[in-house]
Amino acid sequence: MRNPYDVLGVSRSASEAEIKKAFRKLAKTYHPDSNKNDPKSKDKFAEVNAAYEILGDAEKRAQFDRGEIDAEGKPRFQGFEGFGGGRGAGAQGFEGFGGGSPFGRRGARGFSGGDTSDFFSELFGEAFRSAGAEGMRQQQSRARPQKGEDVSATLTVTLEEVAAEAKKRIRLPTGRDLDVVIPKGVSDGQVIRLRGQGQGAPGVNPGDALLTIKIAPHERFIMEGANLRSRLPIQIEEAILGGTVRIPTLTGAVSMNIPPMTDSGRTFRLRGKGLPMKGGEHGDLLVTVEIKLPEIVDEELMDYARKRRSAKAER
Repeated sequence: MRNPYDVLGVSRSASEAEIKKAFRKLAKTYHPDSNKNDPKSKDKFAEVNAAYEILGDAEKRAQFDRGEIDAEGKPRFQGFEGFGGGRGAGAQGFEGFGGGSPFGRRGARGFSGGDTSDFFSELFGEAFRSAGAEGMRQQQSRARPQKGEDVSATLTVTLEEVAAEAKKRIRLPTGRDLDVVIPKGVSDGQVIRLRGQGQGAPGVNPGDALLTIKIAPHERFIMEGANLRSRLPIQIEEAILGGTVRIPTLTGAVSMNIPPMTDSGRTFRLRGKGLPMKGGEHGDLLVTVEIKLPEIVDEELMDYARKRRSAKAER
């Protein structure tokens, strides 16, 4: 260990107040809570504390100045007179042996009645208290029972089952069958954690089951978040004249009005006919119409088309 005067950056004639001020400054600079990304700060912080352990104690400082103890507070042997029954220089030096704490047996005196925890609580405030709380949490965490392994499974569902918030049965890798209610707002590929449904053992808490939701492709609907898209073929007369058509949804067909002269590709929004969302609301169904020509040739329609073509050509 270096000379404590050099560590604190003070002269041998420094006053008690100057030593205390230097220690405060360095302790704050090198405190581990302020230097989490600097592994060397912990050693520097310990060195500063050890130096103040010597110089912050008037008796130990005097012993160090007389050469009776070294920079670590250990006695320097000066013959054998210190081994007698009295309290000579050697006997006094053995007071420096302590429990290994950088603060020694007495602690860094001069702050809050000698309690260094009060000093650092004052110096670093909430950061120091949080560090203590974190240590307590880690100690409690080590005392908790061990947890078993998590298991993974995939649950395939249909859009109808998602819309109905259906209950599905699945067999987990543990061999256990489990009924799972499809949650609102679920998306394809979403992972649901079922706590306590994983592997367990005597004296070990069960792990969790990680359930991946796979939504099967649908022949009619395309999923876009909570909204659904579909295409609806309509007859040419419905597109020209308008009318009422039946629209399939996940919960049954509903009626929709087609206005006259509706172009192919026009999209209509049926509000609330999509998938359930977490807040209790539902997405929408977006229906795009497609004009479907007759499968059998309609001569009247053909004549109408020819007349329109001729009329355009004569313009």
